[in-house]
Amino acid sequence: MIEYKVEHNLKVEEFREVLINSTLGNRRPINHHDTLRKMVEMGNLTITARHKGKLIGVSRSLTDFSFCTYLSDLAVDLSYQKRGIGKELIRRTKMEAPDAKLILLAAPEAISYYPKIGMTHYDFCYYLDKAEDLI
Repeated sequence: MIEYKVEHNLKVEEFREVLINSTLGNRRPINHHDTLRKMVEMGNLTITARHKGKLIGVSRSLTDFSFCTYLSDLAVDLSYQKRGIGKELIRRTKMEAPDAKLILLAAPEAISYYPKIGMTHYDFCYYLDKAEDLI
């Protein structure tokens, strides 16, 4: 049985491990402890999935609980994927901020996943890595 809950004190090492055990570890700073620590501390909505106490999935978001929720990290251990855990993490994230639009950037491996679970694709997204890149 999978246990889901909002967690306010997720351990950085657990977060790192689930990132590594999912495809998300390829695009996250898993070797920069201080950055991971800040990610865990500053995310204001974290939903976890645990099996027998072991962290097997996480949804880490930034939200104002009113207008928007940016789901920054959705990671499920590869050995637990295709069981609905990611979908349940998204559902529970949305339920914590029901009036806010849930927004995410899809990892390349997950682009086809989100429409299958009922999410709407939106073409217009921009990002900026460094302020110096503004012209």
